[in-house]
Amino acid sequence: MTIANMVEIAAIGMFFVGFLGLITTNNIIKSVVFIVLLETGVIVFFLSVGVSAGLLPPIADHLYEYGNLVDPLPSALMITAIVIGLSVTAINITMLMTLLRKYRTADWDAVQAAVTQENIELFGEDTERKTC
Repeated sequence: MTIANMVEIAAIGMFFVGFLGLITTNNIIKSVVFIVLLETGVIVFFLSVGVSAGLLPPIADHLYEYGNLVDPLPSALMITAIVIGLSVTAINITMLMTLLRKYRTADWDAVQAAVTQENIELFGEDTERKTC
């Protein structure tokens, strides 16, 4: 088992820990952390798949005569994914701060109950899903 295989296994583990944590937690702060962990697992996995021993980075023109170059596309895509992940995390933290200021809790169930209560007070009826 090579180091690249161990990194791929660790990245898959990070993804599933983030996914399982996201499904099971009721805390909004933990949900944001698990989303970041899930994104990081995906990025590390794709970067580890693109790495092979003996390949050179495509940095200079004279390297093309050697012929063993790494494909730069996965790295470029993962840089884009990192930027998008950072933006999503910033938006998540902003929404979390708004919820904390308004409802004084970081619990999903408490926020949902407060929003339902506000809808009942505003519209005079329960706006939860109704079955036909």
